[in-house]
Amino acid sequence: MNLIGESNRADSNLKIRLITMSFLQFFVWGAWLTTIGTYCREGKGWTFTQFGAIFSTLALSSILMPSLIGIIADKWMRAERLYGILHLLYGSILFLVPNLTWLQSKSAFLAAIPEYELLYWVIFAGMICYMPTISLSNSVSYRILKSFNKDVVKEFPPIRVFGTVGFIFAMWTTNLSGSKDNSMQFVIAGIIAILLGFYSFTLPACPPELDTGEKKSFIKILGLDAFKLFTNYRTALFFVFSMLLGAALQLSNMYGDNYLDSFPEGSILQKYSTIIYSISQFSETIFILAIPFFLKRFGIKKVMLIAMLAWVLRYGFFALGGTTFGAIFIVLSCLVYGMAFDFFLISGSIYIESTTDSKIRSSAQGLFIMMTNGFGAYIGTKLSSKIIELYFLFPNGETNWSGAWTSFTLYCLAVAILFGLLFKHDHKAVDLENLSH
Repeated sequence: MNLIGESNRADSNLKIRLITMSFLQFFVWGAWLTTIGTYCREGKGWTFTQFGAIFSTLALSSILMPSLIGIIADKWMRAERLYGILHLLYGSILFLVPNLTWLQSKSAFLAAIPEYELLYWVIFAGMICYMPTISLSNSVSYRILKSFNKDVVKEFPPIRVFGTVGFIFAMWTTNLSGSKDNSMQFVIAGIIAILLGFYSFTLPACPPELDTGEKKSFIKILGLDAFKLFTNYRTALFFVFSMLLGAALQLSNMYGDNYLDSFPEGSILQKYSTIIYSISQFSETIFILAIPFFLKRFGIKKVMLIAMLAWVLRYGFFALGGTTFGAIFIVLSCLVYGMAFDFFLISGSIYIESTTDSKIRSSAQGLFIMMTNGFGAYIGTKLSSKIIELYFLFPNGETNWSGAWTSFTLYCLAVAILFGLLFKHDHKAVDLENLSH
């Protein structure tokens, strides 16, 4: 009995340690991701183009950095140590944000750079360190669970859900501390990131994989051999639509809090904008659990089409936010977010897993992320900021948010219609049971 009790305690301790890592991993992002728009627009008064350039650093750093960091973790360095170093760097870089003016006063070179450009490079440097840790945190969890002979498919999802909880908790912290329009949000994220960096050094060792002696070209090492999938019409079409929808994935994070902050001063929507917006993350935790049922019942194409239509509702409800029952529509928009976000990314990942050769499956997954969070998100952030400035800014400087959200709604609707007409997929071709092994 004592041995069983000790084993159970060890299992519980292991899960708690990984849950802590997952919680902190997304706390240090959630503390500023949805409120940086409010900081740039309301706190600094910068234009949408200037803010769009800053937000686009998330996409730029997602294109190649995760693959390059993955190579280092696979071949040369213990993954948990690399993970810790990246968070120490990330946290240290975030501390620069409140001190940009001081830095400019100490350097003639920096003084000649506009503050928004300086923030662009600071956030870019931070994202170069942070974005690879998203996939690296998954890799560390997988390796540790496997080293303790745990079922990854069974044990990891409940651990990962706490990442979303951490994101929500960070949003609430930023809002309730009065930090959503000032640089304190970056200080909060920086402190926790440094604590996470040191904490990661206490995790079980995740050494590099043993070298099998197989020779790989530089193209194959980077996962670029997966680009041959573009020679297959159906797969190429899937990646094109992934990029097109990827252009819309971050728009609500980019502008959502800034939009709610534009409501009348002192109103619930304005005062507690970040907390209300966190309903989106609560929705995400619920819809993650519903994905297996929907996939088995409707198939990947229909689930992805449902996700695209959910994006139409997401932005359509936001467009109605200024009407008489606007608060209700805002909440409804947050409630459909989980379906819009999770159904697309997870079902898309399963589509790749079920239709590509096992030899390039990991590379293909990387390509899927590159097309959505990389190229797609970059195009979306740059174009949306230009479109808002050109067509949805009133002469007095206020934003026609209803018009902007309507344009995003129509874009998502066009993508959904084209996807439904052009993309063909046989539901029977997907064996969900086999995918879990």
